[in-house]
Amino acid sequence: MSIELGERLFQELEQLPLIDPHTHINPHSAASETLADILGYHYYTELAHSAGLPQSAIEADGISPKEKVAALVPQLALLENTAQYQWLLVMCKEFFDFQEDRITADNWESLYDAAGAKMAVGDWEQQVLKQSKLDQVYLTNDFDDPLTGFDTSFYVPCLRTDDLVFHLTKPDVRDRLAKATNRDIGTVEELQAAITDLFTHFTKNNARACAISLPPDFSPAPVTSNSVTSLWTRLNSGKSLAADEIVTLSQFVFWQLAENCDEFKLPFDLMIGVNRKVYEAGVFQGQDLYDKRTSLIQYKQLFNGFPNVTFPVSVLTHTSNQELVSYAWIFPNVIANGHWWYSNTPAYIEHDCRSRLTAIPQSKYVGYYSDMYKLEFALPKFRMYRRILAKVLAEDFVIANGWSEQRALELGKRILRGNVEAIFGK
Repeated sequence: MSIELGERLFQELEQLPLIDPHTHINPHSAASETLADILGYHYYTELAHSAGLPQSAIEADGISPKEKVAALVPQLALLENTAQYQWLLVMCKEFFDFQEDRITADNWESLYDAAGAKMAVGDWEQQVLKQSKLDQVYLTNDFDDPLTGFDTSFYVPCLRTDDLVFHLTKPDVRDRLAKATNRDIGTVEELQAAITDLFTHFTKNNARACAISLPPDFSPAPVTSNSVTSLWTRLNSGKSLAADEIVTLSQFVFWQLAENCDEFKLPFDLMIGVNRKVYEAGVFQGQDLYDKRTSLIQYKQLFNGFPNVTFPVSVLTHTSNQELVSYAWIFPNVIANGHWWYSNTPAYIEHDCRSRLTAIPQSKYVGYYSDMYKLEFALPKFRMYRRILAKVLAEDFVIANGWSEQRALELGKRILRGNVEAIFGK
């Protein structure tokens, strides 16, 4: 009964056009050009490396796309149990007419050629978007992105601010900020004005959010401009700052971002808990891990200090999810956002989805975002999530609570799309 019910709900949810509220898509090169663009995604390279493939086989200078795929294919047999492999199979079957259940040494070259032929068609990007039922794709834009050359009503900008908060001590980052805002930033007041200029530029170009990825030891706190005046002057004169002074500057800039989110009425996406370069010998983008020392109590001043700013929060760990649920339970401005990175596998998604749906108001949960770098990944990733969502709706709402299928479906549509529109705007 529940299997049939879940399948009916899934099939209905599959028809819903989506807005993807967080990706790393390059709008100037959104779709893949070869199968290497898909298999080169860090999930596959880091898993293959973890299973024994040398880093040099993936990242050697001058390696061609086909050579990269040839190096990765032998490792795929060890990955067939993973959710990521299922994404790969779904893409190959849905987009490239692949008819087999395994990618092997005997069939990968024909698959490579078939994918290349499909991708070479002039409207490939539009084909993928149509098949994936995507109405909008949100981007992750560097603060100095001119936001030109693409349709910002479809590829929606998002102001990514990691460099501003954590790397402003680097001269090249300060130079980028000065150039992007056409402003001297020699004083703290000029720095504040430059940050506001960025928000003006982004909102004029249809930006719907500000976003940042945060390490586990960062605690936002209000810092006055007077407290950083001497630091900023010394920094701009070529002197270095002590570790505690760098933290103070980071807190100051972060608080400026929150104030501008308040002024410009932008949600502030917080992706919390990443420790960078834990595995120093890892492949590109395969070095970072989560840290269980992270706690949202570090953000209490922020959440209390900006009641009119919406904070969609992503956490990396299953263990952090209950804390996020409790904060979304209490704070009106805290939203449980997606299933991020190391929590983006079915076992964790199902548990976390169930706990969110049965504990917090239905308006406080943005169901999923793809985090993709190429458009082809939206279809398999959202399909995975929709299937899990349908299972939870069937078991916990229709069967356990006596809801009608239609009522459960309406909840599913709200989680998949309605909350994205309400929180970020259409």
